[in-house]
Amino acid sequence: MNEKDEKYNEKEMQKHDEKSAEEKSYEEKYRRDPLGALIWAVILIWAGVVMLAANFGLLDRIRIPFVGRSVDFPFYADAWPFFFMGAGMILLIEVLIRLSVPEYRRPVMGTFILAIVFFGVGLGNWNVIWPLVLIVIGVSILLRGSFRSQE
Repeated sequence: MNEKDEKYNEKEMQKHDEKSAEEKSYEEKYRRDPLGALIWAVILIWAGVVMLAANFGLLDRIRIPFVGRSVDFPFYADAWPFFFMGAGMILLIEVLIRLSVPEYRRPVMGTFILAIVFFGVGLGNWNVIWPLVLIVIGVSILLRGSFRSQE
């Protein structure tokens, strides 16, 4: 083996080691994040509670105060809208935790958009939800661009 080949092999090994270190730090960062697992466990528990309540007919009795009067949720013994609204609320709680607790910080825009979509599915009112999703994405792009230019 000549000197050129040895230098090439050495550089390749160094690149491989750097890449492995990056992958390990990425994996460790998200492995140490118990919040994601906790949130999805709570969503699964929520799904079970909602389905059980629907099986016992408890969702038929829910009335929500709305603008001075009570209106029934449009479930008609269908638990899915109720599940999606609750899951959206759980995801919003995750976003708030990630924004306020430094140990759990990581990008939240995708989670926020998923929460809005879940609310849209739950409410069944896409005329309001899709424009809100577009507004959030646009504001996110603006904020990301403004913070990048300051760095």
